Amino acid sequence: MKNSNRTQIAHWAIPLAVIALFFGCVTPPEYPLEPIIEFVSMSKDTMPRGFASDSVLVTLSFTDGDGDIGRKDTISDVFITDSRDSNVTKGRIPFVPELGASNGIKGEISVVIDNSCCIFPNQLYDGCSEVLPSYPYDQVVYTIYIVDRKGNKSNTVVAADLPTML
Repeated sequence: MKNSNRTQIAHWAIPLAVIALFFGCVTPPEYPLEPIIEFVSMSKDTMPRGFASDSVLVTLSFTDGDGDIGRKDTISDVFITDSRDSNVTKGRIPFVPELGASNGIKGEISVVIDNSCCIFPNQLYDGCSEVLPSYPYDQVVYTIYIVDRKGNKSNTVVAADLPTML
């Protein structure tokens, strides 16, 4: 009976050792120290003309090798440029504590961008006050980048819900 028990233990010990060895050797993904962002989605691609209260929700995915995303202070770390007039809106990412992991972090960031008046290409009309039925909406496109706590700037992405060509 003793040999039978040893044989059963040996049958279980070898697969368990192989599994433990496999998981012990798997290395977590390595991310660069500067943040990398990707455009994920945009809630809509137009804004109504005038002073109507409206906003667009833009979602980005990110990775950061040293995990130092977000701030406790009032310094801006999200920069959104409106393609219509090159106006830059600054925002803040909530503080994400560094967990001591050398492989960094990844996640998603959602940014709410409030409405601004329509901007007409020829600048002959005031989109905030003049009523022009032929221009009820503006298509919006934003370029966005973030900066981590060490000052590393991410790549710049274009946030636009433009139709894809098939």
